[in-house]
Amino acid sequence: MSAPPFDAVIAGGGLSGLSLAGHLASRGWGDRSVLLVDDTRARPAAVSWGYWSAEPGLLDAAAWRAFDRVRIHAAGTMRDLSLGRYQYRVVRRPELDRVVRGLLSTCAGFQIRSGRVQRIRDEGDRATVTVDGETIGCRWAFDSVSGPDLAGPADAQLAFTGWEVRSDRAPFEPDVPVLFDFRTPQRDGSRFVYVLPDGPGRALVELTEFVPRGARPPSAADRRSALARYLCGVVGIDDYHIARAESAVLPLRTRPSPRRAGTVLAIGATGGLVKASTGYAFQRIQRDSAAIADSLVRHEHPFALPQSRSRYRLLDAVLLEVLRHDPAQLELAFAALFRANPAERVLAFLDESTSVRDDLRIMASLRPWPYLAGLARHTRHRLALRPTGPGWSPLPGRAAPRNVRMR
Repeated sequence: MSAPPFDAVIAGGGLSGLSLAGHLASRGWGDRSVLLVDDTRARPAAVSWGYWSAEPGLLDAAAWRAFDRVRIHAAGTMRDLSLGRYQYRVVRRPELDRVVRGLLSTCAGFQIRSGRVQRIRDEGDRATVTVDGETIGCRWAFDSVSGPDLAGPADAQLAFTGWEVRSDRAPFEPDVPVLFDFRTPQRDGSRFVYVLPDGPGRALVELTEFVPRGARPPSAADRRSALARYLCGVVGIDDYHIARAESAVLPLRTRPSPRRAGTVLAIGATGGLVKASTGYAFQRIQRDSAAIADSLVRHEHPFALPQSRSRYRLLDAVLLEVLRHDPAQLELAFAALFRANPAERVLAFLDESTSVRDDLRIMASLRPWPYLAGLARHTRHRLALRPTGPGWSPLPGRAAPRNVRMR
């Protein structure tokens, strides 16, 4: 059998696809044949991504803004928080495109193609990706548009609606993003507003809601109504213009996702890289992209990837279980965390980079009984769902059925 024309095909030109291409280019894959398929129909609604970091990263040059402090409104109090060694950065799609294309411009083997990815299939010793009716062969396929069919039901969902707002007034503080503002009417889930200023009269204002397992996400109309009430009642403007809107519902899972199907590896949100307790994914995607690139360079395969530590998955699962029974605990938790701990410790905890000692300090900030009850319910739920029977394997990297179809 002849060699496939590409060493790798990256299906999807969103955050995860661009990030992986950039990391491959920076780690010695410049002479390999790599095709990035920009599947515009499968791109997520978001065109900007926020993240906090204390160390320099490959794509930091794509950051449009960087902030040294943030604000939260929770439990009737407002806190302006210095981030210490951290910065909160925001990357937008145009700048990310520019930086990644700059990295790829020195790589003769990299190509970018627009098209609709119709199917991604493991063929045993190779993969095939069908784009606009054309089947393309490759050694490895990286899938950010469909994912394996073994993920199972979500533990919760994250529903968000964002507006880029323009106003002749000056209601926003340009140097202080608001990460969590709970001054919005709560529904069945836990909701807060995120405000990213782009000047005194411009901002991205986004309503985010955790939807418990088994519940229906709020309608788009409900989320729009809540945003309008927030802008009028909290920000104090009713003469604004909406320059752009975005809206989506993302599944949140606390168990490792079955990412691998032979020669196909799911990346980004389809690979389970959205953190269940925060909805953030940018830094997780960067670490994953770097690990994939390192694995390819060192081992000639992309599967030598570190697993997230089980204690953080458990803590995320317990929080979602607590919110399913008592949504108000999210506001109380954030208020308590930032009242009892420096912002650096909280951000490191949310970024899964704390020591066990700091984890204990974080947990000591919270009321214990809701979380002990949540742990008990979570344990019962997991025991009830435990798979049995021949052939079952708990490993997240177990081989999936070869045919990975679009959902």
